[in-house]
Amino acid sequence: MTTTGEECAPARGGPWWWERRRGAALDVGLAAVSAVECAAEGVPFARDAGIPGAAGVVFGLLAGSVLVVRRRWPIAVVLVSIAITPAQMGFLMGIVGLYTLAACELPRRVIASLAGMSLLGTLIVTFVRVRQDMETGELTIGDWFVPFASITTSLGLTAPPLLLGLYVGARRRLMESLRERADSLERELQLLAERAEERAEWARGEERTRIAREMHDVVAHRVSLMVVHAAALQAVARKDPEKAVRNAALVGDMGRQALTELREMLGVLRSGPEERSAPVASAVGASVPLAAVGVAAAAAASRAAGEGEGPCLSELDELVGQSVAAGMVVDLSVEGEERSYPPVVERTAFRVVQEALTNVHKHAAGAKTYVRLAHRGSEIAMQVENGPPPEAASSARLPSGGNGLVGMKERVAALGGVFVSGPTDAGGFRVSAVIPAAGTA
Repeated sequence: MTTTGEECAPARGGPWWWERRRGAALDVGLAAVSAVECAAEGVPFARDAGIPGAAGVVFGLLAGSVLVVRRRWPIAVVLVSIAITPAQMGFLMGIVGLYTLAACELPRRVIASLAGMSLLGTLIVTFVRVRQDMETGELTIGDWFVPFASITTSLGLTAPPLLLGLYVGARRRLMESLRERADSLERELQLLAERAEERAEWARGEERTRIAREMHDVVAHRVSLMVVHAAALQAVARKDPEKAVRNAALVGDMGRQALTELREMLGVLRSGPEERSAPVASAVGASVPLAAVGVAAAAAASRAAGEGEGPCLSELDELVGQSVAAGMVVDLSVEGEERSYPPVVERTAFRVVQEALTNVHKHAAGAKTYVRLAHRGSEIAMQVENGPPPEAASSARLPSGGNGLVGMKERVAALGGVFVSGPTDAGGFRVSAVIPAAGTA
């Protein structure tokens, strides 16, 4: 309802200004009852006024039917009811009009003014009528009854509909406010759901990248060594049977280790979400939680270079020994005072050296390789450089996806370090990395 008494109805299901057909039927019914009432009250009014009775009936019908527009123009309905109060007409219209006026979203001063006018008009008319009845002898009660009857009648016809309308209007506004708040919360929840879906999608992408990186670290190095040993086994099978037996044993050991690590990761993929990480599964909406797979892959990768929580720098000798056993010439040098670093720093440094040695097996078999590790004050540096492969060296034809160095660069950058790789002037290849000792970006 606007300040002029017109109700705003953006979505109407009824005729004309009514929002619903039920409201239209109610107003038409009230208007019909009010018209009948005013028509009946128009007969004595016409007699007292000295006009034909038919004119009083017609006047009552017209005045009472105004109630049909109470939702559209409540102020007009109240004014008409006040205007016909001296004729002792429109009691129903006055009550319903005051209720509708109070329930509308009109300024309080307008409601108070019209209610006061209605109260005053009813008070004066009742006072005059009761006084006339006492003077004519129809009432024999004392003089005190005149003001008592006037006040109680005016209050009885004005206060109840006014208070009920104020209550209904306040409740209606409260419900509208709650609906608007619920709509606002629904929109906010929808935005939060969309953002959560975006975060979940981002988390899935991160976990996929992490799983791919960890699986590469677990499998690539051992499988590369297996291929190298298999090539050597093929070359010396007839010339040096004892060396062939040793190479075959190494290939078997590495194959079993690689199969064990793969079996652990595949076991996570086959397990249900309740066995791993139900919160993560519900967050990403997948049957297999990617985070759990990533954790298992990391754990398997941690065991790739030995038992324990993860590969560390103290296991570089064993890593280099595996390459030497495969026929590579590797020179390991360590500068500075050895000390412990955070596990993530040692694991990343180990992976950089491991990936670099794997690439040498793939692309420069037989080339002499230098592994340098430097312990500095606030950082640790590592470099793996190989010379050009000998011309007589046979290629193991190992496949390469081109993602190993990219993954190492991401690992080092995540710790705030610097990673550089590229060919050397001598025809070899160099991989260098510097990682802060604290391991923070």
